[in-house]
Amino acid sequence: MPKQLNITADANIWGVEDAFSCLSGIKTSLNTLALSEINPHQLQYTDVLLTRSGILINETLLHGTPIRFVGTATIGDDHVDKLYLQSQAITFASAAGSSTQSVVEYMLATFFTLENMGKLSFSKDKLGIIGVGRIGSLLDKACTKLGLQTLLNDPPRGLNTSLDDVLDNADILTLHTPLTHDGKHATHHLLDAEKLSRFKGKGIVNAGRGACIDNQALLDWLNQDDGHFAVLDCWEDEPNINLDLLNHAQVLIATPHIAGHSLDGKAANTYFVYKDLCNFLQVSPSWDMQSALPNIELGLLRSKMNKSELTLSMYPISDDSQAMKHAAALGDFKTWFSTYRKNYPVRRSWDKILERHGYVKDMFF
Repeated sequence: MPKQLNITADANIWGVEDAFSCLSGIKTSLNTLALSEINPHQLQYTDVLLTRSGILINETLLHGTPIRFVGTATIGDDHVDKLYLQSQAITFASAAGSSTQSVVEYMLATFFTLENMGKLSFSKDKLGIIGVGRIGSLLDKACTKLGLQTLLNDPPRGLNTSLDDVLDNADILTLHTPLTHDGKHATHHLLDAEKLSRFKGKGIVNAGRGACIDNQALLDWLNQDDGHFAVLDCWEDEPNINLDLLNHAQVLIATPHIAGHSLDGKAANTYFVYKDLCNFLQVSPSWDMQSALPNIELGLLRSKMNKSELTLSMYPISDDSQAMKHAAALGDFKTWFSTYRKNYPVRRSWDKILERHGYVKDMFF
Protein backbone atom coordinates (compact mmCIF):
# COMPACT_ATOMS: atom_id res chain seq x y z
CA MET A 1 0.00 0.00 0.00
CA PRO A 2 1.53 3.36 -1.00
CA LYS A 3 2.28 5.99 1.63
CA GLN A 4 1.60 8.81 -0.86
CA LEU A 5 -1.03 8.64 -3.59
CA ASN A 6 -1.44 11.27 -6.31
CA ILE A 7 -4.90 11.30 -7.90
CA THR A 8 -5.91 13.36 -10.93
CA ALA A 9 -9.66 13.54 -11.47
CA ASP A 10 -12.22 15.14 -13.73
CA ALA A 11 -13.69 17.90 -11.57
CA ASN A 12 -17.15 17.10 -12.93
CA ILE A 13 -17.32 13.68 -11.26
CA TRP A 14 -20.09 13.98 -8.67
CA GLY A 15 -18.77 14.11 -5.10
CA VAL A 16 -15.17 13.64 -6.22
CA GLU A 17 -13.66 15.83 -3.49
CA ASP A 18 -15.71 14.20 -0.75
CA ALA A 19 -15.02 10.65 -1.93
CA PHE A 20 -11.36 10.73 -2.96
CA SER A 21 -9.61 13.43 -0.91
CA CYS A 22 -9.11 11.07 2.03
CA LEU A 23 -8.42 7.34 1.79
CA SER A 24 -7.85 5.23 4.91
CA GLY A 25 -4.19 5.10 5.91
CA ILE A 26 -2.91 6.80 2.76
CA LYS A 27 -1.64 10.34 2.35
CA THR A 28 -3.65 11.47 -0.66
CA SER A 29 -3.15 14.39 -3.01
CA LEU A 30 -6.21 15.03 -5.17
CA ASN A 31 -5.89 17.27 -8.23
CA THR A 32 -9.25 18.04 -9.87
CA LEU A 33 -9.19 19.45 -13.39
CA ALA A 34 -11.60 20.36 -16.13
CA LEU A 35 -11.76 17.54 -18.65
CA SER A 36 -10.04 19.71 -21.28
CA GLU A 37 -7.10 20.24 -18.91
CA ILE A 38 -6.29 16.53 -18.48
CA ASN A 39 -3.24 15.90 -20.68
CA PRO A 40 0.05 13.96 -20.54
CA HIS A 41 1.88 16.88 -18.90
CA GLN A 42 -0.65 17.02 -16.06
CA LEU A 43 -0.28 13.26 -15.51
CA GLN A 44 3.50 13.09 -15.06
CA TYR A 45 3.20 12.53 -11.32
CA THR A 46 -0.22 10.84 -11.25
CA ASP A 47 -0.79 7.37 -9.78
CA VAL A 48 -4.58 7.26 -10.25
CA LEU A 49 -6.64 8.83 -13.05
CA LEU A 50 -10.40 9.28 -12.63
CA THR A 51 -12.48 10.49 -15.57
CA ARG A 52 -15.85 10.44 -17.25
CA SER A 53 -16.48 10.12 -20.99
CA GLY A 54 -15.34 12.82 -23.38
CA ILE A 55 -11.64 11.98 -23.21
CA LEU A 56 -9.75 9.13 -24.87
CA ILE A 57 -7.87 7.00 -22.36
CA ASN A 58 -5.12 5.52 -24.50
CA GLU A 59 -1.38 5.36 -25.09
CA THR A 60 -1.26 8.95 -26.31
CA LEU A 61 -2.56 10.17 -22.97
CA LEU A 62 -0.86 7.72 -20.61
CA HIS A 63 2.54 6.87 -22.13
CA GLY A 64 5.40 7.71 -19.78
CA THR A 65 3.16 8.37 -16.77
CA PRO A 66 3.28 6.40 -13.50
CA ILE A 67 -0.46 5.71 -13.59
CA ARG A 68 -1.42 2.30 -12.20
CA PHE A 69 -5.21 2.68 -11.89
CA VAL A 70 -7.74 4.25 -14.27
CA GLY A 71 -11.38 4.63 -13.34
CA THR A 72 -14.22 6.03 -15.44
CA ALA A 73 -17.32 7.12 -13.55
CA THR A 74 -19.51 6.07 -16.48
CA ILE A 75 -21.33 2.91 -17.48
CA GLY A 76 -19.82 3.05 -20.97
CA ASP A 77 -16.17 2.38 -21.60
CA ASP A 78 -15.78 2.72 -25.38
CA HIS A 79 -13.55 5.79 -24.74
CA VAL A 80 -11.01 3.54 -23.01
CA ASP A 81 -8.32 1.47 -24.76
CA LYS A 82 -8.55 -1.47 -22.40
CA LEU A 83 -6.05 -3.55 -24.35
CA TYR A 84 -3.42 -0.85 -23.88
CA LEU A 85 -4.17 -0.63 -20.15
CA GLN A 86 -3.86 -4.38 -19.87
CA SER A 87 -0.53 -4.36 -21.71
CA GLN A 88 0.79 -1.83 -19.20
CA ALA A 89 -0.58 -3.66 -16.14
CA ILE A 90 -2.85 -0.68 -15.40
CA THR A 91 -5.95 -1.67 -13.43
CA PHE A 92 -9.20 -0.42 -14.95
CA ALA A 93 -12.58 0.18 -13.31
CA SER A 94 -15.85 1.47 -14.69
CA ALA A 95 -19.22 2.22 -13.15
CA ALA A 96 -21.07 -0.37 -15.22
CA GLY A 97 -24.44 -1.05 -13.61
CA SER A 98 -24.51 2.08 -11.48
CA SER A 99 -27.02 4.04 -13.60
CA THR A 100 -29.27 1.14 -14.53
CA GLN A 101 -32.38 2.36 -12.71
CA SER A 102 -31.87 5.93 -13.88
CA VAL A 103 -31.84 4.84 -17.53
CA VAL A 104 -34.94 2.68 -17.08
CA GLU A 105 -36.71 5.61 -15.39
CA TYR A 106 -35.84 7.66 -18.49
CA MET A 107 -37.36 4.93 -20.65
CA LEU A 108 -40.59 4.82 -18.65
CA ALA A 109 -40.91 8.61 -18.80
CA THR A 110 -40.49 8.23 -22.57
CA PHE A 111 -43.19 5.58 -22.79
CA PHE A 112 -45.77 7.54 -20.82
CA THR A 113 -45.01 10.66 -22.87
CA LEU A 114 -45.48 8.66 -26.08
CA GLU A 115 -48.73 7.24 -24.70
CA ASN A 116 -49.99 10.76 -24.01
CA MET A 117 -49.09 11.68 -27.61
CA GLY A 118 -51.07 8.70 -28.92
CA LYS A 119 -47.89 7.06 -30.23
CA LEU A 120 -47.78 4.03 -27.92
CA SER A 121 -50.36 1.65 -26.50
CA PHE A 122 -49.32 -0.41 -23.49
CA SER A 123 -52.00 -3.01 -24.26
CA LYS A 124 -51.50 -3.34 -28.02
CA ASP A 125 -47.91 -2.51 -28.96
CA LYS A 126 -44.85 -4.75 -28.77
CA LEU A 127 -41.48 -3.42 -27.63
CA GLY A 128 -38.33 -4.93 -29.12
CA ILE A 129 -35.50 -4.71 -26.60
CA ILE A 130 -32.13 -5.10 -28.32
CA GLY A 131 -29.53 -5.79 -25.64
CA VAL A 132 -30.80 -7.43 -22.46
CA GLY A 133 -28.07 -6.84 -19.92
CA ARG A 134 -28.59 -4.90 -16.70
CA ILE A 135 -30.66 -2.14 -18.30
CA GLY A 136 -32.54 -4.24 -20.84
CA SER A 137 -33.52 -6.86 -18.26
CA LEU A 138 -34.77 -4.27 -15.74
CA LEU A 139 -36.68 -2.55 -18.54
CA ASP A 140 -38.27 -5.87 -19.46
CA LYS A 141 -39.33 -6.33 -15.82
CA ALA A 142 -40.85 -2.84 -15.71
CA CYS A 143 -42.68 -3.40 -19.01
CA THR A 144 -44.21 -6.59 -17.62
CA LYS A 145 -45.69 -4.57 -14.73
CA LEU A 146 -47.09 -2.07 -17.22
CA GLY A 147 -48.62 -4.73 -19.49
CA LEU A 148 -46.33 -3.90 -22.42
CA GLN A 149 -45.32 -7.03 -24.33
CA THR A 150 -41.61 -7.37 -25.10
CA LEU A 151 -39.44 -9.20 -27.63
CA LEU A 152 -35.90 -9.78 -26.36
CA ASN A 153 -32.87 -9.89 -28.65
CA ASP A 154 -29.41 -10.57 -27.24
CA PRO A 155 -27.47 -13.31 -29.07
CA PRO A 156 -24.42 -13.20 -26.73
CA ARG A 157 -26.77 -14.02 -23.83
CA GLY A 158 -28.51 -16.81 -25.73
CA LEU A 159 -31.85 -15.00 -26.12
CA ASN A 160 -33.19 -16.56 -29.26
CA THR A 161 -35.55 -13.95 -30.67
CA SER A 162 -33.57 -13.05 -33.78
CA LEU A 163 -33.06 -9.47 -34.85
CA ASP A 164 -35.00 -10.30 -38.01
CA ASP A 165 -37.98 -11.43 -35.91
CA VAL A 166 -37.78 -8.26 -33.83
CA LEU A 167 -37.67 -6.10 -36.96
CA ASP A 168 -40.69 -7.95 -38.32
CA ASN A 169 -42.85 -7.99 -35.18
CA ALA A 170 -41.97 -5.09 -32.86
CA ASP A 171 -43.85 -1.81 -33.02
CA ILE A 172 -41.08 0.07 -31.23
CA LEU A 173 -37.37 -0.74 -30.92
CA THR A 174 -35.09 0.25 -28.07
CA LEU A 175 -31.34 -0.33 -27.92
CA HIS A 176 -29.32 -1.10 -24.79
CA THR A 177 -26.14 -2.67 -26.12
CA PRO A 178 -22.52 -1.66 -25.63
CA LEU A 179 -20.77 -0.12 -28.64
CA THR A 180 -18.43 -2.65 -30.24
CA HIS A 181 -16.76 -2.50 -33.64
CA ASP A 182 -15.41 -6.02 -34.09
CA GLY A 183 -16.45 -9.62 -33.68
CA LYS A 184 -19.50 -11.70 -34.46
CA HIS A 185 -21.84 -9.46 -32.47
CA ALA A 186 -20.43 -6.02 -33.33
CA THR A 187 -22.99 -3.29 -32.60
CA HIS A 188 -21.59 -0.30 -34.51
CA HIS A 189 -24.39 0.69 -36.92
CA LEU A 190 -26.36 -2.34 -35.79
CA LEU A 191 -29.37 -0.51 -37.18
CA ASP A 192 -28.13 0.64 -40.57
CA ALA A 193 -30.06 1.60 -43.70
CA GLU A 194 -30.66 -2.04 -44.65
CA LYS A 195 -31.97 -3.01 -41.20
CA LEU A 196 -34.14 0.11 -40.96
CA SER A 197 -35.67 -0.60 -44.36
CA ARG A 198 -36.77 -4.02 -43.03
CA PHE A 199 -38.25 -2.69 -39.78
CA LYS A 200 -42.04 -2.93 -39.99
CA GLY A 201 -42.75 -0.91 -36.85
CA LYS A 202 -43.17 2.78 -36.16
CA GLY A 203 -40.74 3.98 -33.50
CA ILE A 204 -37.10 3.77 -32.41
CA VAL A 205 -35.70 4.75 -29.00
CA ASN A 206 -31.97 4.99 -28.35
CA ALA A 207 -30.73 5.60 -24.82
CA GLY A 208 -27.72 3.34 -25.26
CA ARG A 209 -24.86 4.25 -27.59
CA GLY A 210 -25.32 6.77 -30.39
CA ALA A 211 -23.34 4.93 -33.05
CA CYS A 212 -25.36 1.73 -32.65
CA ILE A 213 -27.71 3.45 -35.11
CA ASP A 214 -26.50 4.98 -38.37
CA ASN A 215 -27.85 8.47 -37.67
CA GLN A 216 -27.98 9.52 -41.34
CA ALA A 217 -29.87 6.35 -42.18
CA LEU A 218 -32.23 7.07 -39.28
CA LEU A 219 -32.88 10.55 -40.67
CA ASP A 220 -33.66 9.02 -44.07
CA TRP A 221 -35.98 6.48 -42.40
CA LEU A 222 -37.91 9.27 -40.69
CA ASN A 223 -38.26 11.11 -44.00
CA GLN A 224 -39.71 8.05 -45.70
CA ASP A 225 -42.92 7.93 -43.63
CA ASP A 226 -44.54 10.60 -41.49
CA GLY A 227 -45.80 7.81 -39.21
CA HIS A 228 -42.24 6.96 -38.18
CA PHE A 229 -40.82 8.54 -35.01
CA ALA A 230 -37.71 8.46 -32.86
CA VAL A 231 -36.65 9.26 -29.30
CA LEU A 232 -32.92 9.94 -28.95
CA ASP A 233 -30.75 10.46 -25.92
CA CYS A 234 -27.56 9.20 -27.60
CA TRP A 235 -26.14 10.52 -30.86
CA GLU A 236 -23.27 9.84 -33.20
CA ASP A 237 -20.27 12.17 -32.81
CA GLU A 238 -21.46 13.88 -29.63
CA PRO A 239 -21.47 16.83 -29.17
CA ASN A 240 -21.14 17.42 -32.94
CA ILE A 241 -24.45 15.76 -33.63
CA ASN A 242 -26.61 15.81 -36.75
CA LEU A 243 -28.73 18.92 -36.21
CA ASP A 244 -31.06 17.97 -39.06
CA LEU A 245 -31.89 14.83 -37.09
CA LEU A 246 -32.30 16.75 -33.83
CA ASN A 247 -34.61 19.30 -35.45
CA HIS A 248 -36.74 16.73 -37.28
CA ALA A 249 -40.40 17.02 -36.33
CA GLN A 250 -40.63 13.24 -35.93
CA VAL A 251 -37.87 13.16 -33.31
CA LEU A 252 -40.45 13.47 -30.56
CA ILE A 253 -38.03 13.52 -27.60
CA ALA A 254 -34.42 14.64 -27.90
CA THR A 255 -32.06 14.82 -24.93
CA PRO A 256 -28.27 15.33 -24.53
CA HIS A 257 -27.14 11.89 -23.28
CA ILE A 258 -28.59 12.32 -19.80
CA ALA A 259 -30.68 9.15 -19.36
CA GLY A 260 -28.35 7.97 -16.61
CA HIS A 261 -27.94 11.42 -15.05
CA SER A 262 -30.24 11.21 -12.07
CA LEU A 263 -28.43 12.56 -9.02
CA ASP A 264 -28.55 9.14 -7.42
CA GLY A 265 -27.17 7.59 -10.60
CA LYS A 266 -24.27 10.04 -10.73
CA ALA A 267 -23.53 9.38 -7.06
CA ALA A 268 -23.52 5.65 -7.76
CA ASN A 269 -21.15 6.23 -10.70
CA THR A 270 -18.68 7.71 -8.24
CA TYR A 271 -19.25 5.06 -5.59
CA PHE A 272 -18.66 2.13 -7.95
CA VAL A 273 -15.24 3.50 -8.95
CA TYR A 274 -14.46 4.46 -5.34
CA LYS A 275 -15.10 0.89 -4.17
CA ASP A 276 -12.87 -0.52 -6.90
CA LEU A 277 -10.06 1.88 -6.03
CA CYS A 278 -10.31 0.93 -2.35
CA ASN A 279 -10.14 -2.72 -3.35
CA PHE A 280 -7.09 -2.00 -5.54
CA LEU A 281 -5.39 -0.22 -2.64
CA GLN A 282 -6.57 -2.85 -0.15
CA VAL A 283 -8.14 -0.27 2.15
CA SER A 284 -11.59 -0.23 3.73
CA PRO A 285 -14.18 2.06 2.08
CA SER A 286 -15.21 4.90 4.38
CA TRP A 287 -17.15 7.27 2.10
CA ASP A 288 -20.92 7.09 2.72
CA MET A 289 -22.67 7.89 -0.55
CA GLN A 290 -26.15 8.05 0.99
CA SER A 291 -25.06 10.59 3.59
CA ALA A 292 -23.57 12.72 0.81
CA LEU A 293 -26.89 12.89 -1.06
CA PRO A 294 -29.37 15.62 -0.12
CA ASN A 295 -32.70 14.76 1.45
CA ILE A 296 -35.77 14.30 -0.72
CA GLU A 297 -38.09 17.25 -0.20
CA LEU A 298 -41.80 16.57 0.22
CA GLY A 299 -44.43 18.31 -1.85
CA LEU A 300 -43.55 16.96 -5.29
CA LEU A 301 -46.37 14.44 -5.59
CA ARG A 302 -50.10 14.47 -4.85
CA SER A 303 -51.93 11.53 -3.33
CA LYS A 304 -53.65 8.92 -5.51
CA MET A 305 -51.79 9.74 -8.74
CA ASN A 306 -51.75 7.04 -11.44
CA LYS A 307 -48.49 5.69 -12.82
CA SER A 308 -48.41 8.08 -15.76
CA GLU A 309 -48.97 11.09 -13.51
CA LEU A 310 -46.39 9.86 -11.01
CA THR A 311 -43.81 9.20 -13.71
CA LEU A 312 -44.07 12.57 -15.42
CA SER A 313 -44.18 14.40 -12.09
CA MET A 314 -40.98 12.70 -10.94
CA TYR A 315 -39.32 13.22 -14.32
CA PRO A 316 -40.91 15.71 -16.76
CA ILE A 317 -38.76 14.53 -19.65
CA SER A 318 -40.26 17.09 -22.02
CA ASP A 319 -38.34 19.81 -20.13
CA ASP A 320 -35.02 18.29 -21.23
CA SER A 321 -36.28 17.81 -24.77
CA GLN A 322 -37.59 21.35 -25.11
CA ALA A 323 -34.33 22.75 -23.77
CA MET A 324 -32.31 20.80 -26.33
CA LYS A 325 -34.50 21.66 -29.30
CA HIS A 326 -34.48 25.33 -28.27
CA ALA A 327 -30.69 25.33 -27.92
CA ALA A 328 -30.28 24.06 -31.48
CA ALA A 329 -31.70 27.33 -32.76
CA LEU A 330 -29.39 29.56 -30.72
CA GLY A 331 -25.95 28.65 -32.09
CA ASP A 332 -22.85 27.20 -30.37
CA PHE A 333 -24.78 24.00 -29.78
CA LYS A 334 -21.62 22.02 -28.99
CA THR A 335 -20.94 24.19 -25.93
CA TRP A 336 -24.58 23.99 -24.84
CA PHE A 337 -24.57 20.18 -25.08
CA SER A 338 -21.54 19.83 -22.82
CA THR A 339 -22.62 22.56 -20.40
CA TYR A 340 -26.12 21.14 -19.94
CA ARG A 341 -24.70 17.73 -19.09
CA LYS A 342 -22.22 19.21 -16.61
CA ASN A 343 -24.90 21.34 -14.93
CA TYR A 344 -27.82 18.97 -15.30
CA PRO A 345 -30.87 19.84 -13.14
CA VAL A 346 -31.33 17.62 -10.09
CA ARG A 347 -33.36 14.50 -10.82
CA ARG A 348 -33.80 11.97 -8.02
CA SER A 349 -34.28 8.20 -7.91
CA TRP A 350 -37.95 7.28 -8.04
CA ASP A 351 -37.94 4.70 -5.27
CA LYS A 352 -36.72 7.31 -2.79
CA ILE A 353 -39.33 9.86 -3.93
CA LEU A 354 -42.16 7.32 -3.81
CA GLU A 355 -41.16 6.08 -0.36
CA ARG A 356 -41.02 9.64 1.02
CA HIS A 357 -44.53 10.29 -0.33
CA GLY A 358 -46.11 7.10 1.00
CA TYR A 359 -46.27 5.14 -2.26
CA VAL A 360 -44.98 1.59 -2.73
CA LYS A 361 -41.38 2.23 -3.77
CA ASP A 362 -41.09 -0.83 -6.02
CA MET A 363 -44.30 -0.19 -7.95
CA PHE A 364 -42.40 0.21 -11.22
CA PHE A 365 -39.71 -2.47 -10.90
